[in-house]
Amino acid sequence: MRLPVLDRYLLRELTLSLGAITLVLLLITVGGAFTDTLNKIARGKVAGSLLLTLVGLRVVEALALLLPLSAFLAVLSTVGRLYRDSEMAVLHAAGVGPLRLLRPILGFAAALAAVLLLLAFELTPAASRTANRLIEEANRSLLVAGLDSGRFVELSELPGVIYVAELARDGSEFRRLFVFAEREGRFDLVTAKRGWLRIEDGSRVLTLESGYRVEGDPGSLAFRTVRFARNEVLLPELAQERRDPRALADWRELLRSDLPLDRAELHWRLSAAIAVLTLAVLALPLARAPPRQGRHGRFLLGVLVYLLYANGLAIGRQLIGEGVLSPSWGLWPLHGAVALLAWWLLRRGERIGARRLVG
Repeated sequence: MRLPVLDRYLLRELTLSLGAITLVLLLITVGGAFTDTLNKIARGKVAGSLLLTLVGLRVVEALALLLPLSAFLAVLSTVGRLYRDSEMAVLHAAGVGPLRLLRPILGFAAALAAVLLLLAFELTPAASRTANRLIEEANRSLLVAGLDSGRFVELSELPGVIYVAELARDGSEFRRLFVFAEREGRFDLVTAKRGWLRIEDGSRVLTLESGYRVEGDPGSLAFRTVRFARNEVLLPELAQERRDPRALADWRELLRSDLPLDRAELHWRLSAAIAVLTLAVLALPLARAPPRQGRHGRFLLGVLVYLLYANGLAIGRQLIGEGVLSPSWGLWPLHGAVALLAWWLLRRGERIGARRLVG
């Protein structure tokens, strides 16, 4: 079935605007994720080889948050341009009002809602779980801390250096280690013939065998020397993201649970798809503007409306998790209020436009 010319025209313009706005927002998001990951790599908390993979997974997570805003701004931009270029005046003269634009806009929003459902319920949790798994696997290697055989490396958490003569290919074992660190004005020197890395209570622990430990104050002869058969050195903490475990959970597990926090997570995942529909309808009356009027005022108003809506959803999610709001109602009252506001503005704009045409 071939779409009408007006529908095809609007869908093309909406898609182009969505792509441009999403690209800009993604560049900002990717820049922040790239900087954050580089910082963790420099501190020895993430393997350098995971940089592009982790940034790519962060992009998948960001899309679920960015697409509703991108769609909202795309409708504002596209419909606002119709008003500024007097194309809406021509459509009014031909008997086509703003309500006629709802069909292509809702079709556009419905396609995005389906994508957001897939992202929120499947792809985003899977991306988060994959990122955590990759970091956990990489943290089992000394290579994450930047160690390399035959090279002095600065400690990331304390003033000092560490050196290993030989390092296994997977970074789990080493031979002939030397560590020099300064702790609260005291020197701490450790040597060992061999050792390996293990994970204990979420921390990386170096187990050392057959070595010496020397402690003391600089400028003093009061040094203590200890020979050990086995000793342990704590490396920087793991770089696991502080995520809510429910954000990583499979939606089927959440659906079977009656806990308020699990129900809140379900409503939150569903809210992105509902929000893109309500925001797309709300953008239609908000985009109404006299010809040749600047676009920046409408964009600022749109961002303000989006922030109020998004903050309301976040607050509602917290209240559901705390048991203040009923999980049965969830976030539907807020979605319904925004949808009613959008419909009222649409009908009001239709009546005002009709009176102007008659006058």
